[in-house]
Amino acid sequence: MLAINIQEDRGKVAAWVAGNRVSVPVLLDTSGAVTRQYGVTGTPTVFIVGRDGKLIGKATGTKGWTTAAGRALFQSLVAS
Repeated sequence: MLAINIQEDRGKVAAWVAGNRVSVPVLLDTSGAVTRQYGVTGTPTVFIVGRDGKLIGKATGTKGWTTAAGRALFQSLVAS
């Protein structure tokens, strides 16, 4: 799992990551190029990529990934 921050200052992102105890790598898209390339129109946007590198799911907006139903859905997508 990776997180990508969109066009914010490195220091601001580092402070937020530390303050929220984020344990996944957070990459910086300082120019917005990655955001445009992937067609991100809202945040958060989640891309689920299979082991073969192919896109198997995309969700925009806040989702209940940590609920039992959300975890089950995620597991079924990545098990494919």
